[in-house]
Amino acid sequence: MMEWIPIVFVTFKALVLGIGMFFAIKWHYDQGKKEKNTEKETRAVLRAGGKVAAVFMLSLLGLGIVTFVLARKLGLDLTFP
Repeated sequence: MMEWIPIVFVTFKALVLGIGMFFAIKWHYDQGKKEKNTEKETRAVLRAGGKVAAVFMLSLLGLGIVTFVLARKLGLDLTFP
């Protein structure tokens, strides 16, 4: 007999994320139509986006390093076959 809990939770998660993505895209599209960005605002948005991407990549690298160190301390085998 198959467990029904993972099916329900994965379906719910996919549904919620899909609805969230739809409304996020719709909101951004509506904001873009509402007012035209000037060149200065566009440059500021791109700079902020670059900073967010850099922080995300650094946190992802940090998480990877912490995971690797923790796995080594626990004695897990990290070699590739």
